[in-house]
Amino acid sequence: MVHRIIEWSLRNRFIVLVLTAALFVWGFLSVRKNPIDAIPDLSENQVIVFTEWMGRAPQLIEDQITYPLVTNLQGMPRIKYVRGTSMFGMSFIYVIFEDDVDIYWARSRVLERLSTISQTLPQGVTPQLGPDGTGVGHILWYTLDAPGLDLGEQRAVQDWYVKFALQNVPGVSEIASFGGFQKQYSITLDPNKLLYYKLPVTSVINAVRTNNNESGGRKFEMSEIGYIIKTSGYLQSIEQIQNIPIKNVGGVPVRIADVATVQMTGETRLGIFDQNGEGERVGGIVVMRYGENADKVIDAVKKKMNEIAKGLPEGAKFDIVYDRGELIKDSISSIKRTLIEEMIVVSLIVIIFLFHWRSALSIVIQIPITLAISFILLNAFGISSNIMSLTGIALAIGVIVDNGIIMSENAYKHLAERYALWQKEQKNKTI
Repeated sequence: MVHRIIEWSLRNRFIVLVLTAALFVWGFLSVRKNPIDAIPDLSENQVIVFTEWMGRAPQLIEDQITYPLVTNLQGMPRIKYVRGTSMFGMSFIYVIFEDDVDIYWARSRVLERLSTISQTLPQGVTPQLGPDGTGVGHILWYTLDAPGLDLGEQRAVQDWYVKFALQNVPGVSEIASFGGFQKQYSITLDPNKLLYYKLPVTSVINAVRTNNNESGGRKFEMSEIGYIIKTSGYLQSIEQIQNIPIKNVGGVPVRIADVATVQMTGETRLGIFDQNGEGERVGGIVVMRYGENADKVIDAVKKKMNEIAKGLPEGAKFDIVYDRGELIKDSISSIKRTLIEEMIVVSLIVIIFLFHWRSALSIVIQIPITLAISFILLNAFGISSNIMSLTGIALAIGVIVDNGIIMSENAYKHLAERYALWQKEQKNKTI
């Protein structure tokens, strides 16, 4: 079979050259389309289910949420195993699928199963899917350098301005905020005053809940003009919360301010984010989607940051803490430099030792053609250009050159034998 291929190639040199040129052009275009990353994505094909039930102990979370979810999610098709973790107020379920399963098909099946499981969970508990990102999807970390704002204001800018803007960048799955204080109204009840006015805690909760509401009426037309009737009842300040009536005692309303203290506080935190020992910072983590080009996503995020920076409060700016783009550029440039150096060194050695430019050219020309064709296969199997894949290509250059040298030497040997035989025949004819 090999002999027939060689024979056909020798008889159809023009076709072989055209096919080789076409493969080289295809490979060159594949190099530009191949996704670039610093490290290969070896994470499992998983879907994360996150459930929050604040104030509950880990054992209660395990019994009421984690165990029912794990047992019900195990029966899905093409699943490998399900892992569950319970902690204070939170439950995490990791559903691991087979490697060849499409991640969005897997997420739809998990979401489909959760729609039936939710009825068996405690009231008010709603499981939700985690971001469609991998374990190595954290491509960029940033903080807000805003000396003129307190931590609560910085977190508000991050959650209500920066986060929503960066989530619109193509390829970004989620912007995970960290640090600072999430502002909230805190109502601290005085048990002695509740006992004096004979008020249960539920009465205070219901009073706040019913007074923080907005309801609609109907459309009223007068003089050919339509008016929408509605009531605006959303609480907007501490004073409004303090003036909410709870009950009436002898014609005098008992307000929230009479039995509790209302103040603006931050949500309870389990840790802080300190940067370079200079104090707390507020920021976010950019999580990339499955199968995206990390280099392009990072460039798009940075471009969007330049646009967002124009709308930040005066004196505030972005401070990039971790940027995988720099690691990608350094690692890829190092591998490229190594490849070029290997190609030059191998070419010189081949030319020096063979000392036959046509043989050396046939060997050297195999290197760029083989490298270009290898990127066609990388794209076909969904492998990105990273340290591992490019290092493998660099190591394979020796095999490519070695094969070319063996073939050239073998061809040269047979040609020399045939030439010696031809000279002997010519000598015999002369005699």
